[in-house]
Amino acid sequence: MAIGIPPPGSRDGCRTFAESGVDRSCRGAPTVTGGGHQGTGLLTPHREPRGQIRLGPEQEAENAVPHRARARGEHVLSRLKNWKILRDHRLKGNGVHQAMLNTARLHSLALTG
Repeated sequence: MAIGIPPPGSRDGCRTFAESGVDRSCRGAPTVTGGGHQGTGLLTPHREPRGQIRLGPEQEAENAVPHRARARGEHVLSRLKNWKILRDHRLKGNGVHQAMLNTARLHSLALTG
């Protein structure tokens, strides 16, 4: 999971991906995202072509992998937002950003042993 500096205001996801620096962090790594990032070079789910009602079975199976990975990431973020320490820092500058960076570092350390 990559974490970038949140830009001010409401932004489009593709624009935020580039402005926050996450695109540089993910360079060379397969990055799973939702269907809203079509054409960005990221791994996006297959979409139904115009006039076609359903995807083929192979495409459905390929979509299952990024859907599971994205769901896992979304669940992690939603659980982190429930932590009191993050909730208290939510509106204080970039406190959440710093807390998320430190959480990601701790997770990486735990994975490497």
